[in-house]
Amino acid sequence: MYLVNEERLEKMKKILYTRQDTLRVFMDYVYSPHNLAAIVRTCDAVNVGKLYYRHQKKVKLNNEITMGAHKWIFHEYIDDIEKFYQDIKKEGYQVVVTLLDEDTVDFREVDYTKPTLIVLGNEVDGASETSIKYADKKVIIPMYGMSQSLNVSVANAVILYEAQRQRSLKGMYDKPQLTEEIIQKTLKKWAYKDIIEKELRRVRHKKN
Repeated sequence: MYLVNEERLEKMKKILYTRQDTLRVFMDYVYSPHNLAAIVRTCDAVNVGKLYYRHQKKVKLNNEITMGAHKWIFHEYIDDIEKFYQDIKKEGYQVVVTLLDEDTVDFREVDYTKPTLIVLGNEVDGASETSIKYADKKVIIPMYGMSQSLNVSVANAVILYEAQRQRSLKGMYDKPQLTEEIIQKTLKKWAYKDIIEKELRRVRHKKN
């Protein structure tokens, strides 16, 4: 049983059936609320499989930061970055880090139809040494003006839409990447459990 109308339910199904489980993003100490919100919303727009993040101080993605976009993205806080990279490599993901280095390539030269983790460094120092150590591809977005780099949230959007373009051309949005079990479990959460919880919070707030 679902607590949403048919149109809303179909929208939820479409999100899950087109979700790119093998395209993921890791925010490596990104801390600006504005950047966090922009990155989350772009990840939602491209329908990435999962968004990982870590901060000096553990924070929670919430409505205040993401305007609700985080509700539709699978996201996870990372405590142990070394283990995280070791596990993602075992799963066959290529790690793509934005970095100006001697072996950096144009971001469009990467094959994003492969299982890919895009790593975004923080606004001041860029990607951490650990992220650089595990990078399979170091990419740059060409700049022809005075600025040397784009804002991290803008860079994320540029790279993700190149990934979306490549995957669309290959028909990867036309067939599900998630298992039917995960799809049904998520639908139950979005269209039933989350609505019940929201109503309970509303009632408690009204009482207080």
